[in-house]
Amino acid sequence: MKPLSFAPSFGRFASNTPWTCTTCRAQLLRHAKFQRTSSQHYSTSRPSGWSGRGPRTRARTRVAVLTATATGATGAGVLAFTDEIKYGYDVTERTGRVAATLALCINDYRTSLNRREASDDLTEQETILKQCHKRCAVRTLKVLEKNGGIFIKLGQHLSAMTYLLPYEWTSTFIPLQDKCPVSSYESIEEMFRQDTGEELRDYFSEFAHEPIGAASLAQVHLATVKETGQRVAVKVQHPGLAQWAPLDMALTKLTFSTLKRFFPEYDLEWLSSEMEASLPQELDFQLEASNAIRTKQHFQKLPELPLVIPNVLWAKKRILVMANESGRRLDDLDYLDSNGIDRDEVSATLAHIFNEMIFGKNAPLHCDPHGGNIAIRKTSAKRRGGKNFEIIMYDHGLYRDIPEHLQRSYAKMWLAVIDGDMDGMKQHAHDVAGVTEEQFPLFASAITGRDYTVVSSSILKSRSEEEKKTMGDALQEGLLSDLVTMLGQVPRIILLILKTNDLTRSLDESLHTRQGPMRTFLILAHYCARTVLREQVDEIRQRPGSLLSPGNAIRFVAAWMGYLRVELKLEVFELWLSIRRVIGLNTTQYSASASIL
Repeated sequence: MKPLSFAPSFGRFASNTPWTCTTCRAQLLRHAKFQRTSSQHYSTSRPSGWSGRGPRTRARTRVAVLTATATGATGAGVLAFTDEIKYGYDVTERTGRVAATLALCINDYRTSLNRREASDDLTEQETILKQCHKRCAVRTLKVLEKNGGIFIKLGQHLSAMTYLLPYEWTSTFIPLQDKCPVSSYESIEEMFRQDTGEELRDYFSEFAHEPIGAASLAQVHLATVKETGQRVAVKVQHPGLAQWAPLDMALTKLTFSTLKRFFPEYDLEWLSSEMEASLPQELDFQLEASNAIRTKQHFQKLPELPLVIPNVLWAKKRILVMANESGRRLDDLDYLDSNGIDRDEVSATLAHIFNEMIFGKNAPLHCDPHGGNIAIRKTSAKRRGGKNFEIIMYDHGLYRDIPEHLQRSYAKMWLAVIDGDMDGMKQHAHDVAGVTEEQFPLFASAITGRDYTVVSSSILKSRSEEEKKTMGDALQEGLLSDLVTMLGQVPRIILLILKTNDLTRSLDESLHTRQGPMRTFLILAHYCARTVLREQVDEIRQRPGSLLSPGNAIRFVAAWMGYLRVELKLEVFELWLSIRRVIGLNTTQYSASASIL
């Protein structure tokens, strides 16, 4: 946080170099020029050493100069004090909003929980708690909107945490997904000048004054490159963000540590720690450019996947210039249907893309795939793989690499989930996140977004409204504190995978496909089986001898046959789904009680 300091103001008075305002300096220069000219003029006609001015005249001039200098310095000091005072006032106001709302919410929860315990009516208990959730969520929303910047980002993240927070909180924060600040064109001009040493007009022949989109950390303007005429999208960070980022992160950390002090069972400090680690990456647009280039190069090896990553022209820390690749939102169902884009194919393509990111060898993982960061557009000709659309992915600021050993354990865990192997699930969940047997049901629900009774029977069933309500009620009844505690213990990469899973699940549900979750789980199983095969082949290669030696060859064939067994079952099942889709049957009605693996 920037300290409230008057040193720069006093420093001007203490400096040996006099300071004057522009007007006074101009007057002094004109006066000095006149003095020099007069002096030179008279020196040619008077004896040497005669100045043409008496002592009284020199004294009056000196007084005038000193008076003008003092007046300018005083004005500068006042301006400096005004800036510092304004900054100090803004800091106090920003901090005060957070502190006051935090105190009100803590008091509200303590009072409501006491009233809840005093009541014997279960319906009344539920009503008291839900009303308290709603009041505190509304108060918090107002603070997030007023403070803006990182607080908007925090609210967006919380709105997606449906597996963790009560419905009253997540639903109240939904408006933050589309309600983001817009920085003025003038401030963008000034930032461009500071960061590049050039004017916008030096590089762009056209630069839209209004952004085509604004997010919590940045906004995007359309522009035209002067030299080439290329149409580009220019992502610029909100200029005032850097000023408030340290203070806002300190306030976020203070909020969660205070909540932990009053409600130890709800330890959310891991959330502020994750933001503290992620935010510097998201604010570095040069890192984002590097992530985008790497992702583009990875998926160029997979032309059957219609993924478009905009080309990066150049980047500074707060400015990113990319090729303009536009599309429509994934949940624009009217656009999909009117252009003959099959929702089921879109869902399957998303599943392929994100499973490749999670399980692909040396693949980068996009950890913020919400609706605003992904678009779709119709193509004039079908690409390889038979798709008549392309998926466009934006915002590559938050990426992670999943360690190979974690990839492999995670793949085995999901194969056990799909196969209904409870013992295998527990073993691999422990390998992935250190989850104990007591925590496993909660972890299984968090990682799948499903009720544990469904996980233990068949994950392939569609999620019903009754199941959603059951999970919400379970959180209300005390599982929330257990979930918060467990998430504070798992590795950070697992938290980001959870976030990615939750966001992609939300995207898939917004498409309202005919097949429900079955096809996406089949695609997941394909990538998991491939990952396990890769591990088995690597282990065989580490053994003495070549792959053709008798022992290794038998092991290789056994591993390959196990992979083909899974692939064959998946292909048959997908063919069955395709036939039902062609003849117009709703495949979600298909009984998925049996194991597919």
